[in-house]
Amino acid sequence: MTIAWVIGGNGLLGSALQRSLQRSGTNLFTPVEQFRWKSESELIVQLETAVKDFTALVSSENGWQIYWAAGVGTMGSEGTALTIETQILSTLLSFIESEQGLIAAEGCFVFASSAGAIYAGVTKDIITEKTPAAPTTAYAREKLKQESLISAFANNNCKVSALLARISTLYGPGQANGKQQGIFSEIARRILRNQPIQIYVPFDTIRDYITADDAANTIIACTRAIREKQGVFTKIIASELPTTIAEIISIYKRIARRTPRIVISTSNLSSLYNRRIQFHSINAPAIEKRYRTSLFVGIAQVMAAERSALTRSR
Repeated sequence: MTIAWVIGGNGLLGSALQRSLQRSGTNLFTPVEQFRWKSESELIVQLETAVKDFTALVSSENGWQIYWAAGVGTMGSEGTALTIETQILSTLLSFIESEQGLIAAEGCFVFASSAGAIYAGVTKDIITEKTPAAPTTAYAREKLKQESLISAFANNNCKVSALLARISTLYGPGQANGKQQGIFSEIARRILRNQPIQIYVPFDTIRDYITADDAANTIIACTRAIREKQGVFTKIIASELPTTIAEIISIYKRIARRTPRIVISTSNLSSLYNRRIQFHSINAPAIEKRYRTSLFVGIAQVMAAERSALTRSR
């Protein structure tokens, strides 16, 4: 049986990937120590040990999967922190390449990145995998460098494939508080606390929102589809349902049964985002939309999770 390692398993996407992999019967690898991401020197030692432990569990018959769902960067992150993240990823790939037991087995490296960031400067109405990248931030440019590292790694190792999963705006219960992202969770928290909600973009701004669980299920389906295929595969992971900020506020109003207190603000990040982002994946496999979570259900789940968290904190 294939063994999988989700790096960043405590995050929104990482935890969803682990849930989906467990449901499919995939064996999960968990490092002995929790990674110390704030100490580069300690983290590198931990990664080397974890790669060796992971290798010991991999059989040449069944192969392996590694999912990179880690990273602390956002659209507003400074270049230095992002460069360190790239160096850590490069070091991890070197450790993997040095382990003959891994390189000799069928393997797949999955890298999650932000479609919204990578295509932020695109002016076309619909974005597909054929649309050239148009980064507008250090974050997006660094993500493209990281994709290049993984592409070179897969191309240099004949039994390794790579999936570059470019994901639209993720949301879901359990999104981290304090990062400059996660509008759904932030709106829910402020409604429940009767606090004003700051919106930094116009109400007609269009985005594509997908739950973490739907994204994870799609990524894993893609990973199965490219099994035993050598090469690099790019896939846009999106709901393909364009939604305005106004529509989101309307759904929260219906669920909360109160009118949210909206404050229109400006931010130095506002100009970095395209007003209208719509995605359509043309690369296989095609994922049936009927299996995806509706925006109403997804927002209701976020509201329920935030309400429970608020109750526990009192």
